[in-house]
Parts: sequence; C-alpha cells; structure tokens
Amino acid sequence: MDTREPRIAILGFAIECNRFSPVTTAADFARKVDIRGAQILEQARAGPCRTTSDLPGFVQQMDRTGPWSAVPLRIALANPGGPVEQEFFDGFLDEIGAGLRAAGALDGVFVVSHGAALATGSDDPDGDLFAAIRRQVGPDVPVIGVFDLHANVSLKMVANLDVFVGYLENPHTDIRERGEEAARHMREILAGARTAVAMVKLPLAPPSITLLTASGPYGELIRYGQSRVGDDIVNVSIMAGFVFSDCPKNGFSVVVTARNGNRRAAFALARELGERIWSMRARFRREMTSLEQAVALSVAAGADRSAPAVLLADVADNPGGGSRGNTTCLLRALVEAKAAGVVLGVFYDPALAAEAHRRGRGAQFVARFNSAENDRFSQRFEARAAVLALSDGAIVGRRGLIDGVSASMGPSALLQIGGVAVAVISNRQQCLDPMQLEVLGVDLAAVRTLVVKSRGHFRAGFDEFFAPEQIYEVDCPGLTSPVLSTFEWTRLPRPIYPLDENTHWVAPEG
Repeated sequence: MDTREPRIAILGFAIECNRFSPVTTAADFARKVDIRGAQILEQARAGPCRTTSDLPGFVQQMDRTGPWSAVPLRIALANPGGPVEQEFFDGFLDEIGAGLRAAGALDGVFVVSHGAALATGSDDPDGDLFAAIRRQVGPDVPVIGVFDLHANVSLKMVANLDVFVGYLENPHTDIRERGEEAARHMREILAGARTAVAMVKLPLAPPSITLLTASGPYGELIRYGQSRVGDDIVNVSIMAGFVFSDCPKNGFSVVVTARNGNRRAAFALARELGERIWSMRARFRREMTSLEQAVALSVAAGADRSAPAVLLADVADNPGGGSRGNTTCLLRALVEAKAAGVVLGVFYDPALAAEAHRRGRGAQFVARFNSAENDRFSQRFEARAAVLALSDGAIVGRRGLIDGVSASMGPSALLQIGGVAVAVISNRQQCLDPMQLEVLGVDLAAVRTLVVKSRGHFRAGFDEFFAPEQIYEVDCPGLTSPVLSTFEWTRLPRPIYPLDENTHWVAPEG
C-alpha cells in the first residue's frame, strides 16, 4: 500500500481584466500579491492573509482532513486593470513550468484563479496557464481551480481541469468556502474518484449590476443549480462573465463537474441550465438613478437628519472592474449643490494624498484632483479643502469580501470640501469595507450620504449601515458603466444579448 503523503502543488494567477483600462504591469502585481514558496504557506496558515481567502480555505481544509505535503510555487494577484504585459505573463508561465518540473512526482495541483484575465498577446491567459500545467503533470494528476463568478470561461480552461469551482455569492463572501470545497474534491479524487467537466456557453453578457445573488435572477439560477448537486453531480458553477474584457470568450457559461467520469450527466445538466438562463434573459436589466436624482437625494438627506441616510454607488467608476477610481462627475455635482454630511470613498489620487501628507493634518489648501492623470474620465477638479485625517492606509478588513484580509490603501487622507469629505488613497482599489473609511476617523453611523466607488461588493461591507432600499446606483460616466452601448467593442462575440436585442440561441446537442 502506498503510504506516501500526497504532494499537492499550489499556485495562482488572478486578475479581472478590463480591455479599456491601462495595461497591468509587474509593478501592479508587486503592489498587490506576488509571493513564492514558503511565503504562500505563511499566508495560508498564519493570517491575516493578503491573498484571496480560497488559499487559506484550501490549505487549512487539507490540513484538517489528513496528511499531505504542500508544494508551493508562486501566486500572483493584481487589482483589476487592463491586459497584463505579455512579458510578465510569459515569465510567470516559465516559472510555473520550471517549478512543476523541479517538483517531481505530484499528486495534485490547486490553482487560485479568477478567470477573466487578458494579456497583451493573448485573449485567454487563464486557458494558457491551465494547458501549461496539464502539459507538465500529465493527464492523470488532478488539477482543480477556484474561479470568480465573473470568469470568462474557455474550452481550453475546462478541458484541462478535473474540477471547476466557481463562487456562489455576489458580493463574494464565500471565497474561503470555495477553497475548502476544492480541498474536499481533491481528497475525493486522491481516494480514486474520476471526474468529467462540461460547459455550455450562451450569448448573454448582462450588466454587472444585475448580478447580485441575494435576490434577483442570478441568485435564483445559482440556488437552482445548487439544488441539483448530488449523486454524480459534484459541482455546478454558473459564471456570468465579465463583459469589459471584450474578448472572444465573453458570455454566460454553465460549468458542471460530475463524478464517475459521467460527462453525459454533466453536459445534460449544463444544457438544461443554459435553457433556463436563456428563458430569463430579459430579467437581467435594471434602471439606474440619474445624476440629478442622486444629488437631490443627497441634499435632502443632509437637510433632514430624521430621514434615512443614503448610499450612492458610483458603479461606472468601479476599480474592482478596472476603472481608475478617480472620476469627478459625482463629486463635483455634490460640492456644487452644497450637499452636507457626505463622505466619498475611496478616490484614487496618489499625488493628492502625498500633498495632504506633506501639508499635515489641519492644513487648508487648494486640492487639485487628478493633477497627474487627465483623460476622458479622469477629469480634473479643484476645490478648497481642509485635511481632516491622515493614515498610512494599512487595514485589516472587518466585513464582507475582505473580512480578516490585510490590505493597504497606501498613504491616505480625508479631505473636507464644504459638506463633502473625500477619502483619497494611493493604491487603487474599490470601496468595499468600513475599515477603509474608519481608519481615517469616519463615523459611518453619522454619515448622511455615503458615496462608494464600487459595483456591488460594498453591499456586504456596509450592510450594517445601509439597507438595500437606501442604496442607489448612479448613472455616471466611467470605464465600468452598465450602459454597455457606450463602449466600442472590438472582440466581443456578436450578436450578444442585451446589446443585440434579437440575439438567437439554441442549446447545443453535445
């Protein structure tokens, strides 16, 4: 009997790429997470973790369920942005290939992934990575990946995986649990199980604001899919994709993993779910609040403290989808309307944050937003400001997506402009956790209007202060605008719904 501890390689490459955003460089990965070897296990076991929490979920579940030996290689994660420099990605692939060869005999591979990557020379670096792993380890070593709900899934990805594990919740509050699930699947395959993975793709690219899971069509679909897990069905992942990648693998994907090598069952369920999704496509629409309405709501909330506070989501400038986090449209309108009791977070402007730190707390000066960056969306704005608070920006998240995760906003400042306080940061990121503002002294319970540059993950972080009926998604310009007709698509498969109203789809026969 083989008593050797199973040896599992651990690696990761994760970024959500927006075709319209500036290129993502090696420096962007270095600022977020780019770790190797023992550092990976330190992150997985010591906490708080800087990576996504599927890593500690997987490692700690493997620790709990029996002996094993981890072979940590490299994990590179970056905040959402433009396509990754091909040279960086090629170097990553070379290093992973060399690491797998040097590792010798392996019993499995676990991959921290996202699934919506682009590179400047490839529209499917995720598929390239999984194909490279498979070439090194051969057909019999299980390869399992965990993916964001916004993954753009390709056949190359699916063909090189033994289990595909997608998140189930949006906001993504179940990432750790999906890592734990991946470990359970790994243990089952190590014990002799055989799996098969099947995918069905639809010409559907819904705006991201329609993809929440607590209610609405997407949540209904995911819950129905989970009701079908059992017997030979191991996992059902319903992946909405990320339309701003503007790539040939865009589109809604259903990925089903079955045990006993039962690809027929996996495909049949994927096809059934695809038909269900297509029948519901018209429900993936939602009206936004106009800029004028949003400003009026804020002014009214500031004038009447007995009324409920409001949260305005600047969804078109979501750094979590590759936006810069520095549009001034909503900020300017609130200042000009003399709105009171407003906090806006978080505004990405390293130069302005640095100036606030040079001047010091209590200083008053003319704040020049976007002095170092000025394009179609990152427009300049000047206003008299006072420095209310300063911070080095180091936080540990306390709710939602980054609960227990360490993060850094870089040198940060809270600036007061009339009745509007603006949290200015140096490391681009979306506003999704109260600590991003509380570290600057903001009392969120006293805020009359909170403005967040985020698409939806803020809902899990700020739900203790704002109920769903207090939240308004504002129609402003930006790189992640839900108004998809405003973009110049070059590689998106067409026709695709809802951009092309009369799109026709027939479920494949397999």
